[in-house]
Amino acid sequence: MTKLRVGLIGAGGIATDVHLPAYKNVSEQVEVVAIADVAYERAQLVAKEHGISEAFDSYQSMLEKVDLDAVSVCVPNKFHKESAIAALNAGCHVLCEKPPAMNQEEAIEMEEAATKSGKLLMYGFHYRFQSETQAAKRFIDAGEFGEIYAGRVQAIRRRGIPGWGVFTNKELQGGGPLIDIGVHMLDTALYLMGYPEPEVVLGQTHQQLGTKKGVGLLGEWDYQNYTVEDMAVGMITFKNGASLVLESAFAANVEKRDTMQVSLMGNKGGADIFPLKMYQEKHDTLIDLTPAYLPEVNAHETEIHTFVKDCVEGNVTDNFAKQGTNIQKIIDGLYQSAQTGKAVNI
Repeated sequence: MTKLRVGLIGAGGIATDVHLPAYKNVSEQVEVVAIADVAYERAQLVAKEHGISEAFDSYQSMLEKVDLDAVSVCVPNKFHKESAIAALNAGCHVLCEKPPAMNQEEAIEMEEAATKSGKLLMYGFHYRFQSETQAAKRFIDAGEFGEIYAGRVQAIRRRGIPGWGVFTNKELQGGGPLIDIGVHMLDTALYLMGYPEPEVVLGQTHQQLGTKKGVGLLGEWDYQNYTVEDMAVGMITFKNGASLVLESAFAANVEKRDTMQVSLMGNKGGADIFPLKMYQEKHDTLIDLTPAYLPEVNAHETEIHTFVKDCVEGNVTDNFAKQGTNIQKIIDGLYQSAQTGKAVNI
């Protein structure tokens, strides 16, 4: 069988710690043949360490000189759109790290490029591949929750401002915890709810702790150049009548060090997803259901292996791209609402 020839755009931690190991674990199907990074020495080092035959100082050169089937986009958010579209136009399937882009206009352009090219565009929302999420999905698909009409998502750290990367730089990142970690729980909720179409969003952001020196549980951050929110809250209503409440923070005065949670409520049952616990009323009894066993999975790896499988088998769908556009519209709406003080129609 001919192997899928993969190139990496970006040679940072997400590429070396997540994408490369996952591709290596399916080496019978995949060969990573090229890597590109504007930090050329970094690209060369990663290529040497991982047995990648070619390194480039730009993705343009890589796409021009190497025959590729698929590309992983592992660069800061600001560069997602241009690199993903270039790869799609070069005839490559694309796995782009989350969030899709800096704003909905860029996400729409990416979706359109994927449709035009006939290639798969998938985003790195790995929480939907967790065992808990997949188990909950089976219950939901079987009708155990009935109609899901409300939900709550939380991605809250007590003092978890990243002390590395560009996570606190709005120009490169587009925002703070909402677009970085909140987007994971938002995608997980929407995935389980069937990705309903958003209608109205109301949001507020806060910058209370990030611009001050303090305890950093994820390293020391540059508080003097902190340009993103450190907390975002919001509410989303959907055209099907459902609603979702969101809380996301890099830093907040709360008890738990780190909370990543999705809670869903339906007219026949509900659940908290991480860890999975389900709630129902049966035979005049309120019951809680907790799985006795769920397989341990590497969600990042499962996500990438799903991408590989779809590429190899030709399972090209526009669902991922459309969902990415949908979630980007919600994020944009929440930030716009926070800025204007008004609810925003999507």
